[in-house]
Amino acid sequence: MSTAATADAPVLTAAERVRSVLARAVSLTLTTDSRSYDLIGMHTIGHKGRIRLHPRPDDPLTAQLAAAPRGSLAALLEFTDIAPTAVRDRVRARVTVSGWLAPPAGTDRHGDGLRLDTARVTLRTTAGLTDVGLDELALAEPDPLAADEAAMLTHLADAHGDLVAGLLRLAGPRLPRGAVRALPLALDRYGLTLRCEQDAAHHDLRLLFPSAARDAAEAGAHIRRLLTAPLDCPHQHPAA
Repeated sequence: MSTAATADAPVLTAAERVRSVLARAVSLTLTTDSRSYDLIGMHTIGHKGRIRLHPRPDDPLTAQLAAAPRGSLAALLEFTDIAPTAVRDRVRARVTVSGWLAPPAGTDRHGDGLRLDTARVTLRTTAGLTDVGLDELALAEPDPLAADEAAMLTHLADAHGDLVAGLLRLAGPRLPRGAVRALPLALDRYGLTLRCEQDAAHHDLRLLFPSAARDAAEAGAHIRRLLTAPLDCPHQHPAA
């Protein structure tokens, strides 16, 4: 059983990563030409990842859009993907979406809230900045574990520290020297990532599932299978 990411190991595409961040985000920062807003629980993600904002009628954003000369407002939306567990450096990714806010079209059957006509989407991770094509984004789906990831990771960290220690044995001699703590960092259909923290640094260890998980129940079963993996199974270097 493979336990760490390699160059050809399965990973979420950039578009799937963006869709997953959007699917679990409860807040965002909106910047227009003259104002900045922190919006909590005021957006929805629809078909093909289309974003809608739902400000109150008396919200300053509503008034700003109403006063826009062409009926639309240039907008920059920023979503921050934060690890649900108390790891060092909790920001896992940032998604930036730029475009124009406008009232829903008269024939739009989902005509509540403000629609965002998207122009550009970028994903920033520790690997760098990636432009995500709009067609690619429309065809992608969120990871099937996106909605359950936070609950599963916090449960694993809070109630099953012994299981995390058991998972670490899969790294064998590849475990970073001087590691003082390890916590679950991320979970998707392909595997579980642990963050191994040293005094002044950290390294991420990717544990691959034997097959892609279709839901939370399958992911849980795969984690239990990792715990029963033989000690002499192949190991690769932890993910940087």
